[in-house]
Amino acid sequence: MKDRQFDVIILGGGMVGAALACALADSTLNIAVLDHQKPNITWPIDGYDMRVSAITYASQQILQHIGVWQKMQEKRVTPFTRMHVWDSTGSGEILFDAEDIGTPQLGHIVENRVTLGALFDVLNAQSNITYLQPAIAESLSQIDDGICLMLADGSKLSARLIVGADGARSWLRNQAGISVTSRDYEQKGVVTTVKTQNSHDNTARQRFLPTGPVAFLPLDNDYCSIVWSTSHAEADRLLKLSNEAFMSELQEAIGETDMGIIESAAARAAFPLKKQHADKYCQPNLVLVGDAAHTIHPLAGQGVNLGLLDIATLAEEMLSAIEKGRDFNGFQVLRRYERRRKGDNAIMMSAMDAFHLLFANNNPALSTVRNLGLNITNQLTPIKSRLISHAMGINRKIPLVHHTAFRSRFA
Repeated sequence: MKDRQFDVIILGGGMVGAALACALADSTLNIAVLDHQKPNITWPIDGYDMRVSAITYASQQILQHIGVWQKMQEKRVTPFTRMHVWDSTGSGEILFDAEDIGTPQLGHIVENRVTLGALFDVLNAQSNITYLQPAIAESLSQIDDGICLMLADGSKLSARLIVGADGARSWLRNQAGISVTSRDYEQKGVVTTVKTQNSHDNTARQRFLPTGPVAFLPLDNDYCSIVWSTSHAEADRLLKLSNEAFMSELQEAIGETDMGIIESAAARAAFPLKKQHADKYCQPNLVLVGDAAHTIHPLAGQGVNLGLLDIATLAEEMLSAIEKGRDFNGFQVLRRYERRRKGDNAIMMSAMDAFHLLFANNNPALSTVRNLGLNITNQLTPIKSRLISHAMGINRKIPLVHHTAFRSRFA
């Protein structure tokens, strides 16, 4: 690579980084997306990605307005219309149904590589977006009205703004000296894909065990994506089991359901679970989004949705500044993004902490209260509807969606 100059450098070409590039695609900005290596976005037609995301209504709207959702639908998305949550230590349960809030579905389960593939379809069609890989950043320095990034191959890139979308172990965040507040859940999430005897009936299921929740998330053709949160030692043990032994233990973990028996299981993997929140999201000419700014427990499937709200808010602030003839990389612009997102992210992270503590406790008295609370909430339809509407983002103003840059295209 030669020395090159851009308006925006996005460090990280995962779902959040690629989505930000697509959100800025219709602007006059010259954008570079840097990645260590190109993601694998192809797979056999009968195979499934073991990593999936539960895409909320708000995220769907954002993806639609950056021209990506339609391409995702052409590949493979699975709507879910119900969500069944219950406690293994008692009779407490709650059932959310799309009919209760007057929507066709509660959300969609989408394989991560489907989302990435659709994002790259859009990204590769843009004349103002340059995708660079392999691109390994080595050093960062401030220059007049911007930053300079040195890469491992000796090339130099400069930009007025650099965006850290480079994940939970963000190199950019560390280089900027931004500290994080963290909590190790001392758990891993075991992920795989299974085929069940009967239909999942487009229902997402989650059973809370004393060691952590196990979730069955519906895919097409009666397949389900599994996220089983448990201790490090237990996760490592589960990875070493034969397929038959693993399916037997997974069957016991989820209990008796109308899906019948688990007929097959694909390869397994595990990833550590840790909450992490950056103490600040921005510095002059530098800003963090997605997992670089925050990570969260997966029990409510909010990780990528928070990241998409980040990029939509940041893009909205940047595009609004350009429309007003102001610097898109102005510190006031970046601070407005931080103020709009940091508080909301903190609230969601605290809520997930509370759920984790509530359901990971074996105290008999707390178990009784927990199960009673689930059953009472299940009977109070207005409260239940408010809970699911908030989680889906239905009753909120979704950033970017109504911005002038998208009104004519999606009117």
